Amino acid sequence: MKTPKDPVDHARTTRPHAGESMKDTKNMPGLILIGLALVLFVSALAAHGAGHHTVGIGLGSGSAVLLVIGGGWLLAEHLRVRKIEERWYAEHPDAERQRPSS
Repeated sequence: MKTPKDPVDHARTTRPHAGESMKDTKNMPGLILIGLALVLFVSALAAHGAGHHTVGIGLGSGSAVLLVIGGGWLLAEHLRVRKIEERWYAEHPDAERQRPSS
């Protein structure tokens, strides 16, 4: 069963990482940053469309920065979850290892 300390579902599914981004709340800052990056990107497109190219470049740059930071956050959290999963399998050598879906 998934818990905040162990977000991998070992018992109830053949896809142990299914829903990882929603169950593991430590992913939320990364998801929020990516959402903000999307808003900034759309705003940049609108600014360019309205002829405000300086504003559009600024918003586009901000969008790229937030996207990289949010993606890095998600990558770090996913690697943390993988490390927890490897530790669990080391503690439970009789458990059948399931192929991760991520």
